[in-house]
Amino acid sequence: MRDAKQPEHPKRPIRSYVLRQGRLTAAQSKALERLWPVYGIPPGAECLDFRHLFGRHAPVIAEIGFGNGEALAAMAREAPDTDFVGIEVHQPGIGHLLRMLDAESLRNVRVANVDAVEFLRERVPDASLSAVRIWFPDPWPKKRHHKRRLIQPDFIRLLGQKLVPGAIVHLATDWLPYAEHMLAVLQADDGFENLSATGTYCARPAWRPQTRFERRGARLGHETRDLLFRRCTAGPSTQHEPGP
Repeated sequence: MRDAKQPEHPKRPIRSYVLRQGRLTAAQSKALERLWPVYGIPPGAECLDFRHLFGRHAPVIAEIGFGNGEALAAMAREAPDTDFVGIEVHQPGIGHLLRMLDAESLRNVRVANVDAVEFLRERVPDASLSAVRIWFPDPWPKKRHHKRRLIQPDFIRLLGQKLVPGAIVHLATDWLPYAEHMLAVLQADDGFENLSATGTYCARPAWRPQTRFERRGARLGHETRDLLFRRCTAGPSTQHEPGP
C-alpha cells in the first residue's frame, strides 16, 4: 500500500532582515496612528500609479531600508520637485520619519511598511523609478548568512525592470566584504554600467546625507564605500547620479 501523497508546502522566501520590532515611543505610536493615512501606502495587490499617489507627475526615487528616516527627510527637503518612496519594515523608524515629515510639511514622500522585494515585484510599475538608493543594508557578515544579503543577482535584475533607462542604483556600505560582493554582482549584470572612473567605487556624492549609522561606523574606524551604477541605454554613459 502506497503512502498517501503529502501536500507540498511552498518554500518560505529568504528575507534580508530579521523583524525585531523595537519599542515604539508614545510619540512614534501617535505619529503612526495620526499620520499613516497621510503618508502611508496601504497594502494591496494592485500596481501603483505614482501620478495618482503623489497628485502630480514627477521623477520618483525609492529608498530601501531608510532606518530612522533622517536621510530620506533631508533628501525630500532638498528636492521638492522629486517624489520619494521609502520602504522600511521596522515601525519605530517609520514613526520617527512621519514625525519629521509632518513637522516640516514635506508632502513629496510616501512610505511602504513591507518587504522591499515583494513591494518592488508586486506594486511598482516597470520602468517607473528614476533611482534606487540602498544605504547600509545588513551585511550579514557570517558566511552561512550570505544568502540573506539583499544585493543578489535576482534582485538586481528586478531593479533593472523597475528603473527607467539611465536611472541610477546607488549603494553604500561600511563593510568591505559586502562592498566587494555588491560590486561583483552589479558588474556581472550587463544591464548596468559602473559610473566609477576607476571601475570600482565612487566618492560619496556631496549631497548624500550621512546617516547616524554611518557616523557611528566612522567613529569605529569603518570606511564607507559608495557604488553608483547606471541602467544602461543604447549609448555610452556620461551621466552622473542626480542630487537629492
